[in-house]
Amino acid sequence: MTDLVRDHTDLTDTDLEWLHALVSDWQLLADLSFADLLLWVPLRSVEGGEPTSWVAIAQMRPTTGPTAYPEDLVGRIVRAGRRGLIDVAWREQRIVREGDPEWGSGIPVREESIPVRRGAKMLGVIQRSTNLSSARTPSRLELTYLQSASDLAQMISEGRFPVPGEEPNLVRSPRVGDGLIRLDHAGRVTYASPNAQSAYRRLGFPTDLVGEVLGEITTQLCDTGEPLEEALSALLSGRAPREVEVEAHGSVMQLRTIPLVVGGTRIGAIVLCRDVTELRWRDRELMTKDATIREIHHRVKNNLQTVAALLRLQARRLSIPEGRAALDEAVRRVGSIAIVHETLSHTPDELIDFDDIADRVIAMAGEVSTPETRVTPKRTGSFGVLPAEIATPLAMALTELLQNALEHGLSNRFGTLEVSARRREETDGAGPRLVVTVADDGVGLPADFDVESSDSLGLQIVRTLIVGELSGRLQFRRRASGGTEVLVDVPLDQAAIRAPAARDRSMAARPALKDLSAGRRRDGRRPSMGGAPDGRD
Repeated sequence: MTDLVRDHTDLTDTDLEWLHALVSDWQLLADLSFADLLLWVPLRSVEGGEPTSWVAIAQMRPTTGPTAYPEDLVGRIVRAGRRGLIDVAWREQRIVREGDPEWGSGIPVREESIPVRRGAKMLGVIQRSTNLSSARTPSRLELTYLQSASDLAQMISEGRFPVPGEEPNLVRSPRVGDGLIRLDHAGRVTYASPNAQSAYRRLGFPTDLVGEVLGEITTQLCDTGEPLEEALSALLSGRAPREVEVEAHGSVMQLRTIPLVVGGTRIGAIVLCRDVTELRWRDRELMTKDATIREIHHRVKNNLQTVAALLRLQARRLSIPEGRAALDEAVRRVGSIAIVHETLSHTPDELIDFDDIADRVIAMAGEVSTPETRVTPKRTGSFGVLPAEIATPLAMALTELLQNALEHGLSNRFGTLEVSARRREETDGAGPRLVVTVADDGVGLPADFDVESSDSLGLQIVRTLIVGELSGRLQFRRRASGGTEVLVDVPLDQAAIRAPAARDRSMAARPALKDLSAGRRRDGRRPSMGGAPDGRD
């Protein structure tokens, strides 16, 4: 609709906002009218103040009756005179009704045109078309619907609906079929649909609603002393547009009040009601599950911190440098996982702003660097929001790469260590990817370095996590200006990770780590936990 208005009309953004508010709520008018609605606005070319052509920018079909237009008419342009009632409604600025039905499409259709006004400005015309093929003597419900539709149509033509300043109607609001109550100017019920009557019975009101003051009986049913409930009588008087939820006897009902103001006089109100008991119970169950998941993450974080503390205590008791270094590395690995779980314990879903985690991992690496190194790692770019299944292995891999650079690439010297992150889209449409670079200006890689054949535990962990877990790419390369650059490229679409090809890559990447976790290298010797002095651990 926005594109059609901006491409074909002279309407302003304020006019477009008004039309959006109208269209967001005109399902109500279609259902009350048992009719199709088409919104026509004049094209830019206007001669002598009269539109020469019209463009249909929105369409709505009723859920309460048969449609008159099964085909989609949005975007259709017609010249003035082809739909005469529209021209008359625009020119005379009043609602125009056709006495006899039209038979152009083979079915009898009664046409009506409603001018759409915002203040003193005419914006367009609503064409209301009713399929009369199943016409019969209307019931009390249908007569009430039609009278309410007529009142709403008059409000639209006077610029009183949608209500100025009111938020656009949301999908969650009650609909006509959920339950409708008609009030007079004093807030007394003149009609209640069967669904509305049933909803109030579930709240605890067993008799007929007709003749009752809706606000008073609703207050009595929900009298628990809550401040909102004390104001229910005023909220449901029909004097102002309101939405409220009430609860009684284990049932929850949503109510929406729409005042009817015709010719400047408030003649009554429409109250739409909907039993949302099941929806609210499901919402509460989801909230309980979310809270449980967050509590689990919190406890896992606490347990991991306890494990890290025990490992630290054990490391202090060791006199063998290699053993102490191995336990210190385990503490850092456990700590990086704990950071992810701590973040998850504060989020309602499994999505994490990874920039905060990366900053904490980088700061943790800087804190454990040797005093002689005097290197402060930094981050550039943004990781963005990542799912937990990517965040956990990525945080651990980042910890290993930073520690590796600090211990070997920048050992005993000044230097810089930078982590950069960016996202990019694959040209073949495979989805977005995250590209992370860990760069230092240290001593660089050994001449014979090969990550595939390296027996370093840290590098094998990184390779397993990036290639095996995340189906990503891992590349080590020498920088022209000196130092080392590690490139990590992982897909953000986890469906690709679960594909058969990803599982094959995972199986190919795991044997080395399995051998190491068993405590032996492929040549039968036990691995060096500290790493070779000139290697990349």
